[in-house]
Amino acid sequence: MTAPLPDTPDVLRDTAERVAREAAEHLRSLPAPHASAQVGDGAVWTKSSPTDVVTESDASVERFLRDRLAVLRPGEPVFGEEGAGNESEARWVLDPIDGTVNYLYGLPWYAISVAAVRDGRTLAGAVAEPASGRLWSAALGSGATRDGVPLRVSTTTDPSQALVGTGFSYRSERRERQARMVAGLLPRVRDVRRAGSAALDLCAVGAGWLDGYVEHGCHWWDWAAASLVAAEAGAVLGIAGGPDDLGPAPGGAGPGGLGADVAFAAAPGVAAALVDLARENGAGEV
Repeated sequence: MTAPLPDTPDVLRDTAERVAREAAEHLRSLPAPHASAQVGDGAVWTKSSPTDVVTESDASVERFLRDRLAVLRPGEPVFGEEGAGNESEARWVLDPIDGTVNYLYGLPWYAISVAAVRDGRTLAGAVAEPASGRLWSAALGSGATRDGVPLRVSTTTDPSQALVGTGFSYRSERRERQARMVAGLLPRVRDVRRAGSAALDLCAVGAGWLDGYVEHGCHWWDWAAASLVAAEAGAVLGIAGGPDDLGPAPGGAGPGGLGADVAFAAAPGVAAALVDLARENGAGEV
């Protein structure tokens, strides 16, 4: 009988780093699509709306990740953005390209995410940036790094000096509600950034490049790896369906009352104030 594979967070982190790095190399080897590519030509198609694009590169990277995990961790169920799978049985959660619109337009802010999970909880994860070559990773209880350098969140304590990341829905009616929330936040913080990749925004909180991040409508594959990077670097998290360090949700409206499908991360010194600001500006109704 075959002995079970080592299952500690550090071992899983090594695997996540390895396959994420290899997948980034694979993506760089593919011909990049262009924003002028026509939907339906076989290289680009859409999902939830006309602006929610998928490229053949997304599909190719996910196939590559699944094939590599089948070799390195045979028999372990995989749940991916493009190839789906059984969420309840998942041992690996994949996002082949987070920031596909950026990738399509030739912008560098996109990432490949690989997370090892048990019973829905992330034990280890890696986020690779193909354009820059950066590799972010974390293991539960062992901290987070960027290219091997330990990460720590910012020491900001004044919300008016906080730089906050966010993102927007592919659906126009929801984007309008998100814009109203951001408009209310903007005069109360240093500034707001929208880079186009939830995974990289969460990693940026872990690095202290952003002081906070709030976005509605993210999926498990978007945050499974990067939320652990942020948490292990010291961030306060509130993620619907995932880690929830924001306390009881008023009325059950998601973590901290910010909404049923929110992803939130912030430096401890400004987390409570940013939760209050987001809530005051309608986050629970986004």
